[in-house]
Amino acid sequence: MSLFHLQTKIGRTIERDNKEYLYFSGTDYLGLAANVEFEELVIKGIQRLGINHGLSRINNVRLDVYDQFETFFAEKAGAEKGLLWSSGYLAGYATVNYLLDETDYIFMAPDTHPAILPDELSPDTSQTFKQWVQYVQEMTETLKPQRVLILGNAVDALKPSIHDYSWIGHLTRKHQYSFLIDDSHAFGTVGDDIFGTYKKWKFLPVQLLVSGSLAKGLGIPGGVTLGPISPIIGMANRRIFRSASPAPQGYIWAFLNAQHIYKQRFEKLQANSQYFNSITRNINGLEGELGYPIFSFENRKWVSLLENEGIIVSSFPYPEPTDPWTNRIVLSGYHEKADLKKLYETLEKIQGQ
Repeated sequence: MSLFHLQTKIGRTIERDNKEYLYFSGTDYLGLAANVEFEELVIKGIQRLGINHGLSRINNVRLDVYDQFETFFAEKAGAEKGLLWSSGYLAGYATVNYLLDETDYIFMAPDTHPAILPDELSPDTSQTFKQWVQYVQEMTETLKPQRVLILGNAVDALKPSIHDYSWIGHLTRKHQYSFLIDDSHAFGTVGDDIFGTYKKWKFLPVQLLVSGSLAKGLGIPGGVTLGPISPIIGMANRRIFRSASPAPQGYIWAFLNAQHIYKQRFEKLQANSQYFNSITRNINGLEGELGYPIFSFENRKWVSLLENEGIIVSSFPYPEPTDPWTNRIVLSGYHEKADLKKLYETLEKIQGQ
């Protein structure tokens, strides 16, 4: 595998030394980074509302587009209220630190994103998700009644897998539960629409909050927190929100005016995922989950073999430089059926190597 230092947009294909490669990496799940129609909306939003908004959200001069976004996104996601941040990491950091003030005991899923991990705490990564679930079930039975915080991701984008949290509804009711999910890799990829998993888990007997990055599937440099009115207002009154500048307003305006693009690309991504899943069932060593656009493999030789065939996939150690390499194929809304067929035929050719 070789490094690619690019000077052009990353899209369905990338180019180096006058050779074109099909690109199956990154987190641009809906394929908006090089989408001309979406780009034109961003430019129009910048022309209408300015290049940047360095004012804090509590300034006496305010842009309505931010409140419009929060109301719209929360309603579509099924939450009472939303809060827009300048990044997904900030959204997660601010949310988990707000919840810590009303927490006595914490459970962290093995793959919990660092953005929603409390300082100085790390999950037990030697556990599988299934083992962790059993641990939480057993521990909540033995603990005395207290305020319990559960942290986890909506999906594991490395394995990959879509997590099931329905078991939380069967935990002992002697505790008061808060549940924070990171939806960074779920926005635009799983569920019935682009707005993540809040709607799916809102009926659990917990105080549910969802935070995550909008910069991946949704193509927006920013982050969001979704939840009940009380904690969202509580976070909005803290210095970390009151003193910070928001996400670029042109992108927020573009999002609100691009719902037809998001719908089209979401449907295309779902079709691509289902098609690729159906044709690769005979590929030994390839792991995926129905309905999710990421497929993983352990054989690092495949990375170079695919590159030789004009296909670039994702391969690097994560999250630490000393961690094992993660090798993944990432599908996007910009891929065509012919791209997926070529990828399959190449995998079929190299799977025994």
